[in-house]
Parts: sequence; structure tokens; C-alpha cells
Amino acid sequence: MLVRMPIATYLRDCGYRVIEAASSDEALLVLQHHSSVDVLFSDVDVPGAIDAFGLSQWARKNRPEIKVVLAGSPKTAAKAAGKLCEEGPHLAKPYEPDAVEDYIRRLLALQSVGEPS
Repeated sequence: MLVRMPIATYLRDCGYRVIEAASSDEALLVLQHHSSVDVLFSDVDVPGAIDAFGLSQWARKNRPEIKVVLAGSPKTAAKAAGKLCEEGPHLAKPYEPDAVEDYIRRLLALQSVGEPS
């Protein structure tokens, strides 16, 4: 929560519509009920019934149009990345808010020019 709130505020200040979820359970509900989600940004250590890699796999299977960005420490990411066959986290912690915004902006720009998923 201490990281989620400031990064959510920063992204809102950058003009993004942000829907926060405190757990993977809440995130799944958001993904199931909001068709306007473009990017799933999650910490690797998200609390909830499934971990961030399971959440990412669900999104890729059920909402393939959504870009996924996971953030975690290299040690945590390396340990858990085997659960996600395609790729691990894109951002290492600690990260700067402007790096998150820049990464999301680039993902959405690639999506708008029709890059294959």
C-alpha cells in the first residue's frame, strides 16, 4: 500500500485513469468487470489468493489485449519468474515514478500502432 498509493497518484497526475486493487483478488474482479483496462501493473509480491505471476497468466489468457508490467526485486523476480513461462518482470525495484509512466506510455504507444501481442 505504501508504494501503490504514491505511484497511483503519480500516474493520475500524468493523465492516466487508475483503478487500484489492494490484492490479486481485487485485481481479478477489476479485470473481470472493467473492459477499459489497458495495462496491469503489479508488484511481484502482491497479496491475495494468487501471486502476481498467476494474475499475469490469467490476464494473458483471458484479456490478451492487456499489457502486463510486473515490478519486483531481482532476487524475488528470479525466484518466481519460472512460474511465468513467457517473461519476468519488466521493472526492478526500487523504481522511479517517471520510469513507470514512461514504460506504460511506450507500451500503449506500441499498442496503438498495432504491435502484435
